[in-house]
Amino acid sequence: MARHHKSEALREKISFLPDTPGVYIYYDAAGTVIYVGKAKNLKRRVSSYFNRTHDVLRTNLLVRNIADMRYIVVPTEQDALNLENSMIKEYKPRYNVLLKDDKSYPWIVVTNELYPRVFLTRQHIRDGSKYYGPYTNTAVARTVLELIRELYPLRTCRLPITPDYLRKGSGRLCLQYHIKRCPGCCTGLISPEDYRRRIDHIKQILRGETGELMSYLRDEMARLAGELKFEEAQQLKEQYRLLENYRSKSVIVSQTIGDVDVFGIDEVEGDADIYVNYMHVRHGAVVRSVTLRYKRGLDETSADMLGYAMAEIAGTLAVSYDEVIVSQLPSVEMPDVTFTVPRRGDKAKLLEVSQRNARQNRIDDLKHMAKHNPEQRTEKILERIKSDFRLSELPRHIECFDNSNIQGTNPVASCVVFRNARPSKRDYRHFNIKTVVGPDDFASMREVITRRYTRLMEEGEELPQLIVVDGGKGQLSAAVEALDAIGLRGTIAVVGIAKRLEEIYFPGDSVPLYIDKNSESLRVVQHLRDEAHRFGITHHRNRRSKSAIDSQLDDIKGVGEKTKTTLLQHFKSVRRLTAAGEDEIAAIVGKARARLIFEGLHNKTQQSDNEDSNTTGNKG
Repeated sequence: MARHHKSEALREKISFLPDTPGVYIYYDAAGTVIYVGKAKNLKRRVSSYFNRTHDVLRTNLLVRNIADMRYIVVPTEQDALNLENSMIKEYKPRYNVLLKDDKSYPWIVVTNELYPRVFLTRQHIRDGSKYYGPYTNTAVARTVLELIRELYPLRTCRLPITPDYLRKGSGRLCLQYHIKRCPGCCTGLISPEDYRRRIDHIKQILRGETGELMSYLRDEMARLAGELKFEEAQQLKEQYRLLENYRSKSVIVSQTIGDVDVFGIDEVEGDADIYVNYMHVRHGAVVRSVTLRYKRGLDETSADMLGYAMAEIAGTLAVSYDEVIVSQLPSVEMPDVTFTVPRRGDKAKLLEVSQRNARQNRIDDLKHMAKHNPEQRTEKILERIKSDFRLSELPRHIECFDNSNIQGTNPVASCVVFRNARPSKRDYRHFNIKTVVGPDDFASMREVITRRYTRLMEEGEELPQLIVVDGGKGQLSAAVEALDAIGLRGTIAVVGIAKRLEEIYFPGDSVPLYIDKNSESLRVVQHLRDEAHRFGITHHRNRRSKSAIDSQLDDIKGVGEKTKTTLLQHFKSVRRLTAAGEDEIAAIVGKARARLIFEGLHNKTQQSDNEDSNTTGNKG
């Protein structure tokens, strides 16, 4: 029974996985890491293990032994490759066979010499040299090196060129110099200062500032194509394509960081839950990630939560801190710990990855709550909307309005209704604008608001706690004027949502509110606005089609309103009706009426064509 329950929990965890790059870690029943894998799409990759029987026996054995799964989200697929590499070396899982050895991805090194060399290596020697990478695609690394050497000829020999060596004059120019692949460092034909300037440019390129290199390749491709050297131009095009995909260094693996601990925090205003992600970095690579959730008290800050998390991690995982990367300092003093609050560079990117994982755990918990406790989930969303929109009560009933017209023709409006943050489609209403002439959206909004709530009051129906108007300050002002005229201003809260930047406007306040893009309340309001727009456009399209069919069918004897409605529902437009055959029309309205409609429509079309022909002839 316990085994079945664990399997259900695992399946649920997999269903919550994001469609993002990352690394997944499988554990057996004893809590031992048995497999580490990378994925461009975590949800798709992990699901593939469990939805079929595999041809490889080893994979089936792996799946049989999986008792739990964790994952780490990263920004790019290359970061997933690097993280997988480092975690396999750390845990040595029994089912990973390809990366258990000490083989690492290659780096490009700039040596610490008087005349530095630049080459590809898998070894790291701590002699002051600079390492760039790692490169998960060796072809990209070799392309970068080749292009750098075309731009800046460099020495490739291993001669110990020092000031004493140059003074003795024992160097001899080699073939590399004569084919212009080396500037003659061994004989001092180029000064260390001039050579260092070249190296500075190369370091700039290796840091990812590849604009100069890309510009060079474009110019060379154009020159070769102009000289009709298409094969050489194609080779450069391939190098250019590789360079476009090139990234000079990884967020997940960096030789500039060393051993550090990272704490990323995800907090949402108005939500008591705070998520703290802990990542341990060893030799510049992430090897562990854990996320904790805390319920914040009334007087507790995120700095307090960070202090609690650091204490819990230290006690549970037996961690002793040296350098800790954080977004803010904890509330407790730790004199033996160096805290770093990075603003840019590798450490800032690493902190961003940690914060992303904390946020993803919040999303997973919300999905879990929505599945197993939807009432609690709904209450949480309504509380958030109440807080964001400054309401005095929970908005269990929300209505949203949108106007639709094309150059003032067939003006309509829609009203959609949400109850408990979900659409209540049986309560949707559409309105044909009656008192407004021309494309006046503000006057249309006043008419619709007046008609809607005058009727609700007359029929004794409940009023919403919140009205959302699709539009900015102008639409909102029109809605407020209508509520004021019928005596409901102050009884119902009303806001406007502008489409461009998702700005929320309040009556009497010219400064809009910008809600967190990840906020559930903004998602609900966006859903309301999109539903109102969809519902309104559908009604407007139907009215236009009905008007077109009415105008064509009005003069045909024997065709009434019921027939027009039936034809509109089936053919959707007068063009499709005209193009239909008589038998097709007969299948809808019968043979006799179909004959009248078919002849009437085609006589009108022929008559229109003749008039056009006569007009053309008269002009001649």
